[in-house]
Amino acid sequence: MNITAAQVNELRQMTGAGMMDCKKALVETDGNIEQAIDILRKKGMAKAAKRADRTASEGCVLSKCTEDHKYAAIVMINCETDFVANNADFVKFTKDVLDMAVANRVKDIEALKAMAINGQTVEALVANQSAVTGEKTELGGFKVLEGAYVTNYNHPGNRLAVIVEMNKTFGNVDEISHEVALQVAAMSPIAVSEAEVPQEVKDREYQVAVDKTKEDQIAKEVEKALRKAGINPNHVDSDDHIDSNITKGYITAEQGALAREIRANVPGQVKLNEVMVENIAKGRMGKFYKENCLLNQISLIADPKTVAEYIQAADKEATVKAFYRIKLGE
Repeated sequence: MNITAAQVNELRQMTGAGMMDCKKALVETDGNIEQAIDILRKKGMAKAAKRADRTASEGCVLSKCTEDHKYAAIVMINCETDFVANNADFVKFTKDVLDMAVANRVKDIEALKAMAINGQTVEALVANQSAVTGEKTELGGFKVLEGAYVTNYNHPGNRLAVIVEMNKTFGNVDEISHEVALQVAAMSPIAVSEAEVPQEVKDREYQVAVDKTKEDQIAKEVEKALRKAGINPNHVDSDDHIDSNITKGYITAEQGALAREIRANVPGQVKLNEVMVENIAKGRMGKFYKENCLLNQISLIADPKTVAEYIQAADKEATVKAFYRIKLGE
């Protein structure tokens, strides 16, 4: 399959891996982005991709809650360029849609589309924006939370917004919930707690953790065999490096040949301790939950406390019930 530069660049933007590594992973997976991400992660070349799907790149994202803090909503209206997105009229249009949604406590995106402003449905008004701006315009997202106490946060620039639902009200719930919303905006958790992480995500992350652990253990045995043979592992970590370092005189041709033999044969001879692999993989999963579950994350305002500990320092029964985070491009 012919891998395009655009595919390589997309994978690179999503993972932070090198261009050649991205291309090799895409070739190996016949252009499948998700499988390529897994390959790069197993090789330690990429961070966890929390969100692989890409949406419209420009637009306006705003959030708002009612005065009683019982209802909050986020709306995203997409367009094609930042020139339109930053236009005061486009921002005002987004704000008008949001204000109407909050005033009527609209429940979902279909209900929002059907709501009328000045005799026209929101769906029609969004479509009509194309005639005003000359760009394709669409209602890209709408999320709602209702509960005992909700709050919202709009990041400067109208590209990121957050709404958070707490399970109860308490003394300084306004301050605590605001800090939680800032945490969600900055750290982009995928779930409130481990229990809410979808099972398919857990299964996938665990498999990645197992595969990465096995590769690490095999790599250690290969390194041990190379050092025993008197070869610096850093000089022979790839065929290209072997050839280059032979040319530079860092290793002999015989050492290069031996290194290739060791790298080819040792992995098949390694007997892995499955119990140890499982325990290490579980440890990696613990790190995954700590980094990606809101309540498990280290609080930005109360480090080294977790977000859960920060909240419960104010009220032992308080916690986060739900959140939504919408950002352009994610």
